[in-house]
Amino acid sequence: MSIIEKLQWRYATKKFDSNKELSNDKLQTLKEAFNLTALSYGLQTLKLVVVKDKTKREALLPCAFGQRQVIDSSHLLVLCIQSEIDDKDVDNHFDNIKNIRETPDHILDPFKTQMKSTISSMSLDRKVDWATRQAYIALGNLMTVCAVECIDSCPMEGFKPAEVDKTLALDELGLNSVLLLPVGYRAEDDMFSTFKKVRKTVSETVVEL
Repeated sequence: MSIIEKLQWRYATKKFDSNKELSNDKLQTLKEAFNLTALSYGLQTLKLVVVKDKTKREALLPCAFGQRQVIDSSHLLVLCIQSEIDDKDVDNHFDNIKNIRETPDHILDPFKTQMKSTISSMSLDRKVDWATRQAYIALGNLMTVCAVECIDSCPMEGFKPAEVDKTLALDELGLNSVLLLPVGYRAEDDMFSTFKKVRKTVSETVVEL
């Protein structure tokens, strides 16, 4: 299939086959894809929590308003933002650049100083909003990779983040959940898999100047 055919094939899976699991290779592809997501400033202030344990996922069912995808999928991916974003993140990022690219300090320092100033000027609410937007970029990237790899997925905003954080002890890791992405393989009797996509025409959604 072409990339467009695979995106046509993709849909928000309502019913997963609970007997089918992703291979380790497929799961690793998703992890690598998440890690390669293009993010603002190149700062990676997101974390991907991969939940395979069924018992833990059953405990999350009330937090997700009873949506069975949380349990029946192969794995549940939880996209999280850091509860704190500060100078340490900037220092770590530039240390990484220096180690990988061997860029000297005199070139990096002006950019580092500017980035620290920008982030320190943000209010907590602004940081949360900014980081959450990054999580949506990662979500879109993961969903596209899932389609390319013929992995089914279902993006979910409908859950109680604070309860998920408590159930998975994410707060102890300094993380806050913002999105859920169950991944796996669709059940053969999921009627939604046969529904035609409802979209406007390209000419209606794309403006050419």
